[in-house]
Amino acid sequence: MNPAVSQEAGPVAATFLDLPAGSPGGSVELFLDLYTGDQPLIPARAFMLAPAGVSPRLPPNLGLLTAPGKCLEGPAFARYVAALRRALVAAVNPAQIEVLHLQHLAFGATPALLRALPSRPRIALVHGTDLIFAEAHRDQLQVLRETARAANAIVVPTKAMADHLLKLAPQTDRRKIVHVPWGIPDHLFTDPPFRPARTPTSHLRLLYAGRLTAEKGVGHLITSVSALPGVELSIAAPRAQFRAMAPLLKRVGVRPRYLGWLRRPQLWKAFAEHDLLVMPSTTLEAMGLVALEAQACGLPVLHQPVPGLNEVLAASGVATDFTHPAALARELDRIRAAPGLFPALQQAGYANAAHYPLSATAGTLADLGRQLT
Repeated sequence: MNPAVSQEAGPVAATFLDLPAGSPGGSVELFLDLYTGDQPLIPARAFMLAPAGVSPRLPPNLGLLTAPGKCLEGPAFARYVAALRRALVAAVNPAQIEVLHLQHLAFGATPALLRALPSRPRIALVHGTDLIFAEAHRDQLQVLRETARAANAIVVPTKAMADHLLKLAPQTDRRKIVHVPWGIPDHLFTDPPFRPARTPTSHLRLLYAGRLTAEKGVGHLITSVSALPGVELSIAAPRAQFRAMAPLLKRVGVRPRYLGWLRRPQLWKAFAEHDLLVMPSTTLEAMGLVALEAQACGLPVLHQPVPGLNEVLAASGVATDFTHPAALARELDRIRAAPGLFPALQQAGYANAAHYPLSATAGTLADLGRQLT
């Protein structure tokens, strides 16, 4: 399947991300970019879970659903899905919905949407965590395989994600799989944040931005950085996850600059204060949207060559092995010493990011929805 891009509004979708509003992650940001705001790129009834405690400021057109018992396995997971289905049935008028956008092939929201609106066409969007959790949890693997069978189209942002999906669900009809790269906000190309001119010399400012879960490889990054002189590391991550890293930081003697969990505009400004974005992921990345946002803002990317990132960044980023301090040191010394390398990386990054406008993602998904309705 190879739908053409259109800028016309597509059919109205029902979509649900069963994470609490305010949760961190690229999947969340993409969800909000596509389906919420005063003029959503994709018209939708979009939902997330109501968070415990004080609710964060919500974008327009995002609804919150309450369902107890969020979990991954066993009879409790079946009860959780049933609670989500009831919440959806109460919140959505089926007559207003033309297509389902299933965020993730696994987790609770996807089977709940399928059961709440069983007669609508289904577009499933594959992210990274659904594949990772399906590998680790038998019930999630079953949901993934059932969703792959039930979907009319399965959208993957990279070939690496399709390959990984087919390993987990080899009976999937390959004709359903559609390659639609995720995108970043178009205004980053036309009106990027100001970045003062600077060529890195002896002192390098590295930025890590994202969750601090095991597959992100930040432990390797911190251990490697501890052995390197002239390197300053900043971390923008959820506070609780950063605090959990305190024993490692103390053990290796690294004192990073903690920036907090930054809202996107704040993160884009932080890009201008650093020399390299570092992405030490150990397994795969669905797309690596933060890398593309950094490139669009003039910040080169140093990354572990894992599936997904390799495909998206190709020659526009610098691949290294964060598990070996000597390899990281060699790349950083090369960036410091090679005349013209840093501005060349910036220009390669600008050119690469320009291939991934969010408007193209939305237009392709809208056209796909029209084909199915």
